[in-house]
Amino acid sequence: MDNKILERIQTLNQLLKRYNYEYYQLNESSVSDQEYNRLMDELIELETLYPQYKLPDSPTQHVGGSYSNEFNKIKHAVPMLSLSNVYDENEIEQFNHRIEEALSLHQKYQYVCECKIDGLSISLVYKQGHLVQASTRGDGVIGEDITANAFNIDSIPKNIDYLQDLEVRGEVYMSIETLNQLNAIRMKNHETPFANCRNAASGSLRQLDPSITKERHLDVFLYTLVDPTKHGIHKQYDALQFMKKLGFPVNKEAKICNNVQDIFAFIQYLGDKREHLPYDIDGVVLKINELDLYETIGYTAKAPKWATAYKFPPKEMTTRLLDIVFTVGRTGRITPNAVLEPVKVAGSTIRKATLHNEDFILERDIKINDIVVIRKAGDVIPEVVRVVKERRDQSAKDFKMIDRCPICNEPIYREEDKAAHLCINIDCPARLLESITHFASRKAMDIDGLGEANVKLFVEQGFIKSVADIYHLKDFEYELKHLPGMGEKSIANLLQAIEKSKNNALEKLVFGLGIPEVGEKTAKILVNEFSTMDRLMNATMEQLNEIYSIGEIMADAIYHYFREQKNLQLIETLKEIGLNMGQETSQRSVKDSFFSNKTIVLTGTLSFIGRIEATELLESVNAKMTSSVSKKTSLVIVGNNPGSKYDKALALQIPIMDEEEFHHQLMEEKLILF
Repeated sequence: MDNKILERIQTLNQLLKRYNYEYYQLNESSVSDQEYNRLMDELIELETLYPQYKLPDSPTQHVGGSYSNEFNKIKHAVPMLSLSNVYDENEIEQFNHRIEEALSLHQKYQYVCECKIDGLSISLVYKQGHLVQASTRGDGVIGEDITANAFNIDSIPKNIDYLQDLEVRGEVYMSIETLNQLNAIRMKNHETPFANCRNAASGSLRQLDPSITKERHLDVFLYTLVDPTKHGIHKQYDALQFMKKLGFPVNKEAKICNNVQDIFAFIQYLGDKREHLPYDIDGVVLKINELDLYETIGYTAKAPKWATAYKFPPKEMTTRLLDIVFTVGRTGRITPNAVLEPVKVAGSTIRKATLHNEDFILERDIKINDIVVIRKAGDVIPEVVRVVKERRDQSAKDFKMIDRCPICNEPIYREEDKAAHLCINIDCPARLLESITHFASRKAMDIDGLGEANVKLFVEQGFIKSVADIYHLKDFEYELKHLPGMGEKSIANLLQAIEKSKNNALEKLVFGLGIPEVGEKTAKILVNEFSTMDRLMNATMEQLNEIYSIGEIMADAIYHYFREQKNLQLIETLKEIGLNMGQETSQRSVKDSFFSNKTIVLTGTLSFIGRIEATELLESVNAKMTSSVSKKTSLVIVGNNPGSKYDKALALQIPIMDEEEFHHQLMEEKLILF
């Protein structure tokens, strides 16, 4: 029983960390907010019942985001916490009851209800009336320095008539009109349109080139005054008026509510008005108005107890499921998809929705011709929620899983203990199309002009039969000029982009190869560890398992990928073509450090830096990070609540460095500046 509980806690940790990374770093979401919070609530409950199994870097203990190493880091003077969520009137009443319990019986209080803007958090610092610093929330403690970008957002005041030092916080967003205009341009240029306002705003604000931010016409609403009592402010509503008077954009949809009935009425009002607002909101933020009560009510590790966010329910619609068709991914995975009677959900027309796998369909008893409820998971991904069984009629047909690939007609099989069916024919045209499209994608080899439509065209024409054939497209320049829609300029740009991609960093190639289980971040970790393609190809299972953040399943997938002869042949061909295969560590420019070339284990919680950030920092100076203590371990760095790794280090007499020593060493080497 205990093993199953521990396994479930570990699984929840992994899932929530992945979803955090997708949402905060990739500006994407593969699950709905409701699903994410259901998993988070389950983890909180299990950790409460079984505190001995709480992991030191559990997502329940940290704000969900992190920061990119591409930006300078800024440590927030006051942490930027996230908010807890509630989803119905009962949960709002429970939230209010907890407020009552935290305060004395006769303590008077009000709420301020505000729009929950769907954008990206920002903090602005002013000195002597001038904007001097802007940063993202990051992981709540450390954010990204986006000052240059903030100067390119017109609605952010660059100067204010107030000489006292001031910090305000809010949300950067993109208006619906701006999103529509931007997507029209992107589609005209054959670029992928942004899925929603939040993704567009986040991607536009976190640009290394501030001129791109300027072109995107972002806006901002400010709603938090940091250290308000320093400015003589003691109520949240007064803080909003104070910021508004100084010239900050403050959302006008804010209301003082005296009780939960007032809150319910305001939620109804905003829910009715939501479709007509010029910007996206995904809920209502509830805050205690009396700022002096905040310390009494208190905080959790990642959120204040005096505020919460009511989330609007995902918009659902019913439609008829006309058919179930199958697609084949680059790894051969067969995915069933619902063909739907077209229906408009959250502003877009939905004609198809994923059904994930055979088990998903059978568990929900989904049949062809059923009336189904669909929604956009995370307001982005169409999904079938459930069948309206009371509307099922005699036309309903049972689902039957196919036994052959829908593209190449070769037999498919289901892996043991897994839900997915696979086409194992490596020459399957669908797998080829998907793998080449992935290889050329922006996050992989970034070959502009080689999107899915062109890849399909070139495959059909016989110009491309493998990934390596991309680099021989120049041999078909004459034929390309006679294809519809292929002008001389577009062909020249495509061939130039292909040639340029040969010099890409090795991690882009590793990601582009489509190794099972290896995403963009894992590719960077592998290259940082092994330096060259040859060393990565020859890595043993033991070496892969020792890498911090790479588990057994991922290590097994990587190891066996490089044992397939066809994969080795592809890499050898790419090497002959001239693609960058990395260089030995000794040739790379790496800062000499006390930690260089040491095998290090991190255990416990570090108060001044996150576990992932500390790992990346140490790996940047050629430390070898592992997840278990052994005789080969050079150093164990210990934070709060270290657990069994600390005990094992003592038993093996491994050198131990506590948090204070670790922080001092990083400061001494100027690896961190705070």
